[in-house]
Amino acid sequence: MVDADPVQMYLFDVFTVTVNLAGLPAISVPAGLDSKGLPLGLQLIGRPWEEGDLLNTAFALEKALEFNFKPNQWWL
Repeated sequence: MVDADPVQMYLFDVFTVTVNLAGLPAISVPAGLDSKGLPLGLQLIGRPWEEGDLLNTAFALEKALEFNFKPNQWWL
């Protein structure tokens, strides 16, 4: 990570940090593949103190999508 670009690293986190700062429960569920064949995640955000509902929703969504793809070389 010596040559890591701080701006690029910030842009990776910009969509998840605000949820953490707000104290809301959130989870990312695999939902599809991008043009390179890598998995895409769908971020679900729950109500405060409703982690159980969020986990149940994420489980039902993941089960309905039947997404079980594992890339061979995720680092490319």
